[in-house]
Amino acid sequence: MPPISRGFHGRRSEVDPARVPPGQYVTPDFPVLSAGPTPRTPLDRWSLQIDGAVDAALRWSWAEFRALPTEPVTVDIHCVTKWSKLDTSWSGVSLDTLLDGVDTEAEHVTAWSDGGYTTNMPLEDLTGGRAWVVHEYDGQPLEPEHGGPARLLVPHLYFWKSAKWLRGLTLTIADEPGFWEAAGYHNYGDPWREQRYWND
Repeated sequence: MPPISRGFHGRRSEVDPARVPPGQYVTPDFPVLSAGPTPRTPLDRWSLQIDGAVDAALRWSWAEFRALPTEPVTVDIHCVTKWSKLDTSWSGVSLDTLLDGVDTEAEHVTAWSDGGYTTNMPLEDLTGGRAWVVHEYDGQPLEPEHGGPARLLVPHLYFWKSAKWLRGLTLTIADEPGFWEAAGYHNYGDPWREQRYWND
């Protein structure tokens, strides 16, 4: 398994336990964990694509993406390494907006990123107001260390599913495990069911 960069020390705090999945602790920090170096793509070379089992692929430049309707999102996030951060504030484009009008028989999605990272999930987990492509965190442009200029945000799953440095979503008929899933992480990754690894 590739090394994870930049270790951290979490701090426990008193919160409503109903907001914290089993086995997690709450930290006020925002730890940075990556499987490799941080990509830094100039905005004039950045694009976002939806392809795969669709009638026609879609593509947005950075300017076109930023012209799409955005919304504020405040959610709790949960990392497979057992930290949780509550009330995180983001701004981005709902996947419902990006997928509006897309005709597909696909049931799965592979998110892919600069640096070669991939992660998979059911398509239904990206719709119904459950996922966003975010470009701001805490009112500021998303820093590269946290996945900027834009990352996927799927807060109801472990945070490795919220792919950093997002560049595309490939809709697929068959499920295709991504980077960490192929290395032994759970294929779905529900924090409330502690689905961290294959046998969980």
